[in-house]
Amino acid sequence: MSKKNNTKTDQVALPKEILKKKGADKDKPELKSKEVENKEAQNKDQEKGKTFIILEIIEYIPNSVVIKTIIKKTTGNVTVSSFDSGEALTEKTSPFDTFVQVIDGKAEVVINGQSHKLDTGQSIIIPAHTSNIIKANTRFKIISTVIKSGYDEVSV
Repeated sequence: MSKKNNTKTDQVALPKEILKKKGADKDKPELKSKEVENKEAQNKDQEKGKTFIILEIIEYIPNSVVIKTIIKKTTGNVTVSSFDSGEALTEKTSPFDTFVQVIDGKAEVVINGQSHKLDTGQSIIIPAHTSNIIKANTRFKIISTVIKSGYDEVSV
């Protein structure tokens, strides 16, 4: 199983076949495929005050994890992510609780070594300061919400 670590927000993971090849001429502009242009458009901020369908604002990309930030504030953030089958995020620990809701497919969330399988519509709260991994045995989409306020030991 490959592992992806998309730690930067609003970053689109592109399939290997459309990434720039090693040793390519750095002085020549790289032509963008329609697929790359579509992925860059997917990265634009969600317009406030306008309705949208959460499942439609992020696509599945083969062999990739895609993360789009919906709201990013100093007090927390909301992201939507798509995971292709066989992908996973690197094991990590967050200083904040993370609410995860599956909005399409089936996800596996491992918290301190204990596996939790979630179906569409199910949610789990990953407690602060616990190791966790989010895995895709089949492809899925999730909404993740982190709220950073309300923690006495943390200043934002």
